Amino acid sequence: MGRPARFSTDDLVKAATALAAEGGPASVTMAAVARAAGAPSGSLYHRFPERPALLAAVWLHALETFQEGCRRKLSVLPALEAAVGTTHHVVSWSRAHPDLARVLLYRPGEFDSPRWSEVDRARMARANGEIGALLVRVADGLREPGEETEHALERVRLAVIDLPLSLVRRHLLGGRDLPEEVVELATDSARRLLVW
Repeated sequence: MGRPARFSTDDLVKAATALAAEGGPASVTMAAVARAAGAPSGSLYHRFPERPALLAAVWLHALETFQEGCRRKLSVLPALEAAVGTTHHVVSWSRAHPDLARVLLYRPGEFDSPRWSEVDRARMARANGEIGALLVRVADGLREPGEETEHALERVRLAVIDLPLSLVRRHLLGGRDLPEEVVELATDSARRLLVW
């Protein structure tokens, strides 16, 4: 029976995430992650055959962790509570997971997504597609009489994506923690945007 691995995939992704949060995607090199995890480079290459696979693991871990809560909140009824609850989730999750939130402030292309495997690109497309479909459902539930569907969807995107992410970005990229009152500010602003 072989010895259990000293360094799990989760350990390596966690070390890579911390590097990305601190120095951006460029800081996530195979050598830097091995050093940060205290792991031999062979452990890293055993799990990630090349750097784009490691970058995909970091990005997708952050994305899927974040979107798990988004899916729950967006599935709530009525639609207004789904939207406001999602806004609350975006900011409160970012407060609780600042390193993962900092990763998601970058675009997938900055994590070399064109060179990810087809499997990883499909994972990202599937995850984003599910969230997109839920946003459409919420927007349909909030659409005012005579309002175009696309206009309602833009209002929802503004309330649950653009507004909370601008608050998260300003604080986290400024090197500050997110204060608790930002959660309520985002939530209150979203409700005001969505109730005409």
